[in-house]
Amino acid sequence: MGKLHHGAYGAHIVWDWNGTLLHDIDAVIEATNASFLELGLEPITLERYRELYCVPVPRFYERLMGRLPTEAEWLVMDAVFHKHYGARVDACALAEGAAELLASRQTAGLTQSLLSLAPHEQLVPLVRRHGIAERFTRIDGRTDGSHTGKAERMVRHLAELPGVDPARIVVIGDAVDDAVAAAHVGARAVLYTGGSHCRASLEAAGVPVVDTLTEAVATAEGLVA
Repeated sequence: MGKLHHGAYGAHIVWDWNGTLLHDIDAVIEATNASFLELGLEPITLERYRELYCVPVPRFYERLMGRLPTEAEWLVMDAVFHKHYGARVDACALAEGAAELLASRQTAGLTQSLLSLAPHEQLVPLVRRHGIAERFTRIDGRTDGSHTGKAERMVRHLAELPGVDPARIVVIGDAVDDAVAAAHVGARAVLYTGGSHCRASLEAAGVPVVDTLTEAVATAEGLVA
């Protein structure tokens, strides 16, 4: 049991936020369709969204439109989406069991941090509002305008976590990009089906895929046991 209940031995989990700890996929679909209406694009179902979604996000629009948006188009698309998403995000709840999992891991002396592509200045107040900010040793959101994936951000995030053994880091997220970022730093990953990708897309990443956060944590601990 010692491996599961001591910070020196258990996994250090790097959590994703949107679509993982925050159950916001319904708000994302609503905001996406509201923005598509403004942009003259056809509405999209949850199933089709999960089939097509990818990071960097302009590639997602390429899959929808048949071409990459221009830089000017992308700036408009991004702004319109965030306007609609921002109007809905406060009503989003944490994923089922998330608060309890975070608390129980912290109580057990296990460590965890949060790395998100959400803007940092919006992320931190939202995490605080959900009452879980103190569960993390570090919280990092996006601090620039770049919409590249998490790989280089993961490098910087881990550099700010002194004393964490890279061999014991497991990234839990809802996107293939989370697995890519984990591989980039030599960490493991577990992907969760409650967010932006369908199971088939996630399974293509070649890492464990789970349907609940409870299963994600148990799997993460098993990977470093």
